[in-house]
Amino acid sequence: MAEHHEHLVEGSRNGLAVRVFPAEDDAGARPVLLVHGFASSAELNWVASGWITALNDAGRRVIAVDLPGHGGNPAPEDLDAYTPSRIRADILQVLQDEHVRPLRDGDPGSGVDVVGYSLGARLAWEFGATQPQLVHGMVLGGPAAHDPLADFDLAAAQRHLADGSPIADPSTADLVRMARLVPDNDLFALMSMVEAVKSEPFDPAHTVPTMPVLLVAGERDEIAVSLPELGRLLRDRRTRVEELILPARTHANAITSRAFKQGALAFLNG
Repeated sequence: MAEHHEHLVEGSRNGLAVRVFPAEDDAGARPVLLVHGFASSAELNWVASGWITALNDAGRRVIAVDLPGHGGNPAPEDLDAYTPSRIRADILQVLQDEHVRPLRDGDPGSGVDVVGYSLGARLAWEFGATQPQLVHGMVLGGPAAHDPLADFDLAAAQRHLADGSPIADPSTADLVRMARLVPDNDLFALMSMVEAVKSEPFDPAHTVPTMPVLLVAGERDEIAVSLPELGRLLRDRRTRVEELILPARTHANAITSRAFKQGALAFLNG
């Protein structure tokens, strides 16, 4: 198993934290961009779960970002910094800074493959749809056709954080509980992320990716029950799409699945 060596690079002008993991045996394959989920981080989603090692061992350089207010990324004061459109612009700048070249026939090192999980899957869907000249293939884990943050009761969550008031909406309460599981999470920054995401509702039918897409979800993932709807949108646009369901896995633990990693690598390498 190859040891991965990390070097840190400066992110975009908004301060996206960027971690780059070169492959020891890099044969010139295109890099892989990793985008984590809400209230998580590159460390939790990708490093601790073994994704970096798996991708590096496959000869892939990895570019992992921490979203605003997540992981090693400080919380911006500007609410606009948390919007999906601004994040996508920042990711594009990161890839340019990392010298990712536009796709070119006969050049296996051109472009980038993208793996996104949960909120990262939503961001990846929109990024791939708007950057077809750059994205070669995508793996979207825990995806939903309806953004779970859209129905988040922001006012109730803010009251809860301020004075402990109970949260009536079960899904909002569950997301806040999940966010609290990570001691280092900046809960007020996460509320800013929710507010910004709600300001730009997710409409997967508006922009549909045209590059190959693998949709992955745990069998018990209640957030990803609308995965088949995304598959229909892709097939309607004649996009190559495959689906992988992980037995007994939930939204919380699908990311650690060996079958998920193996399926993603086989799909991207194919």
